[in-house]
Amino acid sequence: MESHDTSTVRARPEPLRAVPVRHPGRWVAVAVLAVLVAMFVHLLVTNDAFNWSFMVDKMFRPPIIEGLLRGTVLMTVSAMLIGVTLGVVVAVMRLSDNPILRGVAWLYTWFFRAVPRLVLLAVFGNIGILWSRIEFGVPFDTQLGQLFGIDNLQLRLFGFSSRDILTGFMAGLLGLALSEAAYMAEIVRAGIQSVDEGQTEAAQALGMSRGQLLRRVVLPQAMRVIIPPTGNETIAMLKDTSLLLYVPVSVELFFQLDAVGKRTFQIFPMYVAACLWYLFLTSILLVGQYFLERHFGKGYGPAGRARLRLRGMTAETGGGGNSGTVGPA
Repeated sequence: MESHDTSTVRARPEPLRAVPVRHPGRWVAVAVLAVLVAMFVHLLVTNDAFNWSFMVDKMFRPPIIEGLLRGTVLMTVSAMLIGVTLGVVVAVMRLSDNPILRGVAWLYTWFFRAVPRLVLLAVFGNIGILWSRIEFGVPFDTQLGQLFGIDNLQLRLFGFSSRDILTGFMAGLLGLALSEAAYMAEIVRAGIQSVDEGQTEAAQALGMSRGQLLRRVVLPQAMRVIIPPTGNETIAMLKDTSLLLYVPVSVELFFQLDAVGKRTFQIFPMYVAACLWYLFLTSILLVGQYFLERHFGKGYGPAGRARLRLRGMTAETGGGGNSGTVGPA
């Protein structure tokens, strides 16, 4: 018998046809959005209530620009500087081993986070009712004099009339800054607690004091966590300056725009002008926040961690020649 070798040849499979997944819902959403955008643009162009020529003519007048610079911008910068500084102090008190400091810091954050800013500004706007004069010197001097039999003892160095020092701008600044400090305290506390405890132990082993540890080790690393919410708080502070209308603070952007609208009976165009001004200022702050986050975020994220690993490998191999290259064997 002859045996025939039969070789079986496997048929080559046909190439797969990749059929893209269809998303009809996306196109429906795009069509709906396009119609809504077209309707909004049509409203802006055709509705006479906007009165664009009147708005553009009034929103750049000197009182408006003065309110923008001296009121909104100056108040935002001043309130944030005081709020951030005081917030760091309160955050350190919250993390202190002293129970009295922790309790005082907790009470501070509890009160100023619980009271709405509008109510707080209304209170500070009328705080001059409590004192006709604000004086500095030995506290309880009159009571001490009565205790020792001295009538009308005055141990006060100097003082001011409450009307002179508690102006509308100062009352608004105190209300916004003290309220902001409570929120910044929680942000800073979260940032400090995000730093690994090993960093603190290593710094203490090197003999650093608590102040040096905070300035040189903890805060620089905590900035990566602190910066994003601080940027958001700054933007919120910029918008909350419009609440100064109720103190009132006359040298302020929204106060001036509102006054022009009521004087000319063109309230709506002036409110739209206020929206445009706040959009412009917020956009500038968003750009600054982006670059700050990128600066303090160096070394973090996938790309940053990869660069740090590569530097570590280069340092371990001496950093020279082909020994420092990373690649397949």
